[in-house]
Amino acid sequence: MKLNRRLFATLAASALAAGLAGPVLATDLAAIESADTVKIGMLVDFPPFGILDTAGKPDGYDADVAKALGEYLGVKAEIVPVTGPNRIPYLLSGQVDVLVASLGITKERAEKVNFSKPYAGISIAVYGDKATPLADAAALSGQGIAVTRASTQDTGVTNVAPADADIRRFDDDASAVQALMSGQVKLIGASNVVMSQVNAAAGDRFDKKFDLSSQVQGIAVAPGSDALLEKINAFVAQAKSDGMLDKVHEKWLGGPLPEFVKTAE
Repeated sequence: MKLNRRLFATLAASALAAGLAGPVLATDLAAIESADTVKIGMLVDFPPFGILDTAGKPDGYDADVAKALGEYLGVKAEIVPVTGPNRIPYLLSGQVDVLVASLGITKERAEKVNFSKPYAGISIAVYGDKATPLADAAALSGQGIAVTRASTQDTGVTNVAPADADIRRFDDDASAVQALMSGQVKLIGASNVVMSQVNAAAGDRFDKKFDLSSQVQGIAVAPGSDALLEKINAFVAQAKSDGMLDKVHEKWLGGPLPEFVKTAE
């Protein structure tokens, strides 16, 4: 009995998600053009990159990029909601053609998928009230700073802070932000994603003092999808040069595309 493609893809994704070996299905650019549709996997639970609007439709930074990619390819962009754990299995099993899913470019992931040039990025930095001057890590001496326990920002602050810095660790981002907003601390270690939402609610009260780390995100395709990847890289290059990504970043994150994304290769 022959399995149809949909059932085969579902079974393959399940096997990959469980860590089992499964077939990798490269995506042919010509097949996308023939179907007049590109299936794009996207997170819908990672604001502001991926959300659902009031009508229950995918929205956010990644949705804007996905739609623009479809226009560049000259086909309809069909956005398929994915989760953090299943996004790569969905791609490798052929359930989606492309991932625009806030996927950070790492060595481990690059062994499974092929990444485009970066189209977005997340930075971790020290933020505080605009009235609080802070030039560098040495200035954390004697200062109270909130972080989320065992997070990237916790590690970053701990690595650079003087011994007498008062690092206050909270169980989640919301608690750390509340400590900042209520005045328990004047500083916080946080991502630009979190702080864009904080400033939206706080009237742009806080600014970045100095960076701790950053990670760029790429559009991902299955290995062997060379023509498609070449086309996507051309799209990213154009979106950077014509200012489209600056506009999308300004819309969702309150500022232009960061330099570490613009200059990353």
